[in-house]
Amino acid sequence: MPAIPREIPHIAVEEFFGAPVRVGASISPDGARIAYLAPWRERLNIWVESVDSDRPDVGEARCVTADDHRGVHVYHWSDDPRWLLYEQDSDGEENWHIYRVDLEDPDAEAVDLTPFPRATVAGFEAAASRPGKALVHLNSRNPAEFDLHELDIATGELTMLAQNPGQTAGWMRAPDGAVYSQTWKADGDIELARWDTGTDASCEVTTFDGSDYPLGISPFQLTSDGTGVWLGSNRDSDLTRLVRLDLATGEETEIDSHPTLDMDTRSMVFPTLPSPLICDRRTGEPIGVRYRGERQVIQALDPHFAAVLENLEALCEGDLAAVSSDVSGQRWVVSFTHDRDPDVTYYYDHLTGESRLLFRPFPHLDPEVLAPMAPVTFPARDGLGLPSYLTLPVGVEPSGLPLVLLVHGGPWARDSWGYHPVVQLLANRGYAVLQVNFRGSMGYGKAFLKAGIGRLAGAMHDDLIDAVDWAVKEGYADRDRVAIFGGSYSGHAALVGITFTPDVFAAAIDVCGISNLVTFLETVPEFARPDLVNNRYLYVGNPDDPEQEVELRARSPISRVDEIRTPLMVVQGASDVRVVKAESDQIIDALRTRGVEVEYLVKDDQGRGFVNPDNNIDVYRAADRFLARHLRGQPDTE
Repeated sequence: MPAIPREIPHIAVEEFFGAPVRVGASISPDGARIAYLAPWRERLNIWVESVDSDRPDVGEARCVTADDHRGVHVYHWSDDPRWLLYEQDSDGEENWHIYRVDLEDPDAEAVDLTPFPRATVAGFEAAASRPGKALVHLNSRNPAEFDLHELDIATGELTMLAQNPGQTAGWMRAPDGAVYSQTWKADGDIELARWDTGTDASCEVTTFDGSDYPLGISPFQLTSDGTGVWLGSNRDSDLTRLVRLDLATGEETEIDSHPTLDMDTRSMVFPTLPSPLICDRRTGEPIGVRYRGERQVIQALDPHFAAVLENLEALCEGDLAAVSSDVSGQRWVVSFTHDRDPDVTYYYDHLTGESRLLFRPFPHLDPEVLAPMAPVTFPARDGLGLPSYLTLPVGVEPSGLPLVLLVHGGPWARDSWGYHPVVQLLANRGYAVLQVNFRGSMGYGKAFLKAGIGRLAGAMHDDLIDAVDWAVKEGYADRDRVAIFGGSYSGHAALVGITFTPDVFAAAIDVCGISNLVTFLETVPEFARPDLVNNRYLYVGNPDDPEQEVELRARSPISRVDEIRTPLMVVQGASDVRVVKAESDQIIDALRTRGVEVEYLVKDDQGRGFVNPDNNIDVYRAADRFLARHLRGQPDTE
């Protein structure tokens, strides 16, 4: 039934991409305080307030960090509620450091606990069996190798527990001191081994087929008694399920599974997303497992959490996102993913049944005027079903609309139901937005994932073209007003779209996209190289092999730059270490030499992901004007 036309207000770019009033709340282990992120000097910083802050006798919230350059986006409570820890790099170059904040000394400056230039922390894990300690993976000795260290949070002392022999991607330490490694072997398989830290000798526990896990295994964490590992396994199955692996025998025992859905392992690509496991704050043991199809499904593993979950999910019609509780499991702070109301956050007390809304991060956005995100599935040309999401503008006839094909990155990511500011901006401007989970996307089983092997600029791109054809055939989209928009891998997809299929798209936006697969693979940072065999080399190709190098060049947009006649906008973070600025420069220089229209926007203080609101506002204002010009939409005139 056609939508009833109604007047929808024009929403400024700043309202979508400005800083939230609050976001990212979590409760302290003693249940007394709540931390969250909120602006300070126009950058997000950590604020702390009492759980009972609405009482008149309780002090107001206070800001406990002072980063006015890049802001704080990831933080952790330690097991001692005196200390808060946060992660920070400089300008997006991914040299992450761990900083400590003393909540008992408001005048003390944050302390850098990993003060090593050009080094990065990858992985931070509070050690439940050793109060006051945390495990960190740190590459201060060798940029290509992460060693296992124990961090004393109060003193800042770092103790190396195991030195990386090369190709080790992850470490675990049991309560008895035993150390286990997850190592990429030369053939791409993943070996789990026990280490003798005195002799640096290892003993294999089990080996996984690396082609089943292009980004590694997730989740992958020790049981509280140190005798097993909780992990997401697809061994002998298409779907990933939760198993317990016995460290003495290497045998897997299924703990939980879903008959039709994969575990939700998106946090492997985007670490700020929730882990597939919801764990007990005190023991670290899993109490819930996340699965994801069109929407999220959480299955409880513990009777207490099952009762809590029922009450939490009744608070909001969205999908339960970030979850934190005190060590007793009584007091909870949770947020929800929703397609039109992002990160709504609640407090819940399971003992008393009390619950209250803490905040909406963007209270100025009215869910009633934002566009719903609808799951749709259609067949690719070879019959493979492509699970996707269609967002149609509110208040207009959903017929013959300008369409933006918004492509996800990775390619081992996936689009999911929830709030996306880019989608809502485009829908507010009158565009239909289609997000396609093409072959090679994660979360739809092993066979769907592996269908992407060797298919860049091939069947993976065909899926995108088939999506456009579907939207036109169904009457949603105007064939002559289709744009392609993406970042990183999907920036590459946008460039492929206008070089391999130049007649399909009326406009393209590439954010930090790969123009030359050979030079891209040659410049992958050292710390990201151990797993190349199972992902980039397997799915894309190895430039060290002469035959594969020829194929890589043939599938690179730079090799077909003469085909480009589509208006193009390119955005690049100058500090991006994964898709370096030279990838964008190559395509820009070639086009400007030919006199082809191209816009180029470079942000010197940003890397792979743009985090500063002013930069995002600049980028999306420019994108708004660009698409309006070429798809005849309505630009932001403010």
